[in-house]
Amino acid sequence: MAKGKDARVTVILECTSCVRNGVKKVSRGISRYITQKNRHNTPNRLELRKFCPYCYKHMIHGEITK
Repeated sequence: MAKGKDARVTVILECTSCVRNGVKKVSRGISRYITQKNRHNTPNRLELRKFCPYCYKHMIHGEITK
């Protein structure tokens, strides 16, 4: 008795400042977090302030496609 598409989906959050600055500068990589969101409550792309270990501060992490 499956309901079809699940409401909860797994999303990947990526640091927006690391992507803009490029990996070749001072930073050694791009910060990524894996989390879940409810598709019915949050239909738009998710953006959260998380700690970026490469920027050494809290930055906005946006949802990316897999």
